[in-house]
Amino acid sequence: QVQLVESGGGLVQAGGSLRLSCAASLRSFNNYYMGWFRQAPGKEREFVAAIRWNGGNTVCADSVKGRFAISRDNAKNTVYLQMDNLKPEDTAVYYCAAGLSRLGLPTFVTGYDYWGQGTQVTVSS
Repeated sequence: QVQLVESGGGLVQAGGSLRLSCAASLRSFNNYYMGWFRQAPGKEREFVAAIRWNGGNTVCADSVKGRFAISRDNAKNTVYLQMDNLKPEDTAVYYCAAGLSRLGLPTFVTGYDYWGQGTQVTVSS
């Protein structure tokens, strides 16, 4: 059974940092590309960042470039999202996702096959 479990969310002041983790129970984890998405109340789920199986290729949304960084540790079946200089507009539920079926690094929801339950990030002003 595939499970993606996010952790590391919480309440932080603007300008602060958080690191999200996603532990994956995936056979052959290192074959998957991994992504982070977020969803704020009343809004659609949006792409944040993604990483290829070997960590050699990453992509980030323009809204988080220079502030967020995605990485992975294949030995631990874990992907991370380091979030620095957080802003109130970063407040959302953050979701981890895993995919195998697309070429490249998808930046859209349907490009991913498995999803976690999400972790809340709240940034106060």
